[in-house]
Amino acid sequence: MEFMGYQRKDGKYGVRNHVLVMSSVACANGVVEAIGRVFPDVVTICYSYGCGPAGEDVRVAARTLAGIANNPNVGAVLFVGLGCEGMQSGRLAQAVKDKPVANLVIQRDGGSAATTAKGIDIVRRFLDGLRLQPRVPAPLSALVVGLECGGSDAFSGMTANPAVGNAADRFVAEGATVILSETTEMIGTTHILKRRAATPQVAEQIEQMISQQEQVVRDTLGENAGMVIAPGNIEGGLSSITEKSLGCITKGGTTPINEVLKYAERPSKRGLVLMDTPGFDIDSMTGFAGGGTQLILFTTGRGTPAGFPAVPVIKVVSNSTTFKAMPGDIDVNAGAVLDEGKTIEEVGSEIFELTLKVANGLLTCAEVNRSAPFNILKQGPTF
Repeated sequence: MEFMGYQRKDGKYGVRNHVLVMSSVACANGVVEAIGRVFPDVVTICYSYGCGPAGEDVRVAARTLAGIANNPNVGAVLFVGLGCEGMQSGRLAQAVKDKPVANLVIQRDGGSAATTAKGIDIVRRFLDGLRLQPRVPAPLSALVVGLECGGSDAFSGMTANPAVGNAADRFVAEGATVILSETTEMIGTTHILKRRAATPQVAEQIEQMISQQEQVVRDTLGENAGMVIAPGNIEGGLSSITEKSLGCITKGGTTPINEVLKYAERPSKRGLVLMDTPGFDIDSMTGFAGGGTQLILFTTGRGTPAGFPAVPVIKVVSNSTTFKAMPGDIDVNAGAVLDEGKTIEEVGSEIFELTLKVANGLLTCAEVNRSAPFNILKQGPTF
């Protein structure tokens, strides 16, 4: 099977052909936003730090920002820095391979107004170039699909999550890569996931990843560690993180787990892999994008409009009540399993077919609504 994508020089294929304008420090966000106002269809990412974090947080941020710039959905990149920050925009630009890239520095390029004007000229040239690039046939094995959930309810593990799991199995059967994330929402399921590990080494990595996150939760929440779920989850009928986790992991389908990734790390193997991300939806999706994911399947029970910059997010809801309450935010109603007699396989097929249409250019609800929040995982102090 094939989709029509944008071929990159590194052999990967994008499902979108975006110009990305990204800051390397919060002080440069005004210029990024000003350029975005001139070109509403350009993807802008405003980084909230660039100075302040230290140690592992800096390494994670650098890997993530460079990874997003190298994402196959991005056709050209403009970085905007201030000049005195720790996260230098020039270094990020040097990490971008095989696509047009430019770098502006406000302290060097004449201040905010002059830098904005230069950025507008650069983006205009980038857009002119990308408009000439056609879609070409690409194998489904070129796809990397992220699996996310947010605002889960008691029906998520019965309808939306297993239906996405069915679609995930279909993608794996076509040679694609599927990433299951949210380590917090794997707590209580270590024994299940280990049984699916392709090798003993992967099984050991799964246990280590989940046990480390569980220890962090215990150290932070103490006796309330079992309740590391949101108020909306509880109102939706979930009682504990283990109950939520049992539903969460069904998004990963039934195939072997071939690899365990760090946050925003690119997969080296195809099939189902795990990525170590938090349960917070936006941080988790940022890890996907940094790891090269071109599409995200996002299940929800309570409902959420959140998409992501440069990466289409397909919303699959667990119940028809939420689907009717948020019709412009949801792409697939898995609640039809409960009230229309559809099977998990039928909804899984619907998700799979819709994902192919989105890969070919169909806009998701989040894209139409321009809902694209952004945040990067941060764990240490800010100085």
